[in-house]
Amino acid sequence: MTSLTERKNVLDLVEEARQAGARYRKCASVIGLTVRTLERWRSAATGDGRKAAAALRGAKSKLNPSERNEILAVVNQPRFAHQSPKQVVPILADEGCYIASESSFYRVMREAKQVHHRGPTKAPVRQRPEPLVATGPNQVWSWDITYLASTVKGQFFFLYLFLDIFSRKIVGWEVYETQTADLAQKVVAKACLREQISKDQLRLHSDNGSPMKGATMLATLERLGVMPSFSRPSVSNDNAFSESAFRTLKYSSRIPSKPFDLVDDAREWVSQFVDWYNLEHRHSSIKFVTPDQRHRGEDVEILAKRNQVYLSARERDPQRWSGDTRNWQPVGSVSLNPQNTNREAV
Repeated sequence: MTSLTERKNVLDLVEEARQAGARYRKCASVIGLTVRTLERWRSAATGDGRKAAAALRGAKSKLNPSERNEILAVVNQPRFAHQSPKQVVPILADEGCYIASESSFYRVMREAKQVHHRGPTKAPVRQRPEPLVATGPNQVWSWDITYLASTVKGQFFFLYLFLDIFSRKIVGWEVYETQTADLAQKVVAKACLREQISKDQLRLHSDNGSPMKGATMLATLERLGVMPSFSRPSVSNDNAFSESAFRTLKYSSRIPSKPFDLVDDAREWVSQFVDWYNLEHRHSSIKFVTPDQRHRGEDVEILAKRNQVYLSARERDPQRWSGDTRNWQPVGSVSLNPQNTNREAV
């Protein structure tokens, strides 16, 4: 590593050579350095004037206290009380007055904590649906309808699918050639009978489609004592459990490579898929037990046995374990559309 004195001597020699007519790049090549290295040495020796110049420009362009007070006085005038700087600055320009740029207006207002909704109407409020929490099976279901392609161009079959969000078990399904509220109420009525749902036990969440909000469907839910819940318009994430189940179905290796010829063909395939999904598929969100096992409450014992296997393995060979064993604790309650506490705090 060269000392500062050695660098200064090299730079002095290079400067003498340049004054004698030598090229800068040739000087660097002769002494075995790159042009970039010489530039860095020279900047370190003389000080980089760019930062000082930028600081000087910033100091010159910085608003003084009088100008800052003038900005606040202007935006708080009655005629500007309901307008943003994007509107205030052009109006002032039309009147032959320039105080500062829009960004400066915003910066001064932000520092004064005056950047907020400006208008006679109420500020828009971000509406979020009420979170639904399931601490056990058959407390909250999610349902939706998806398309299944047929061999007739432009024609589809419709899969009605009801899912328990706690266990991820498909508790009801059917495939029809149309989608109506009347068909939907038949599927949910059968599912409630099969699961022995009692009055006021279940919340049923869906999006805002016509089959979900049809009079027949709502009347059936009222008769069954099932409380409906709906997503926000045009927000698919509010019904994430159903969307996730449909993705598993449509990306499954079991799905036929060709469209279905008849509605009975679609029903037969969906029946096989539901059996696999409920009885064999180990779901990642419930610690890789099957939905049917969690629905029946068997996941607690299964996960306890897995945990014991891991603990025994660590006892046999502790050197292979740098920390705790894998977390096999059962998943607790499950929330549909949980409140984002971090976002609410902003």
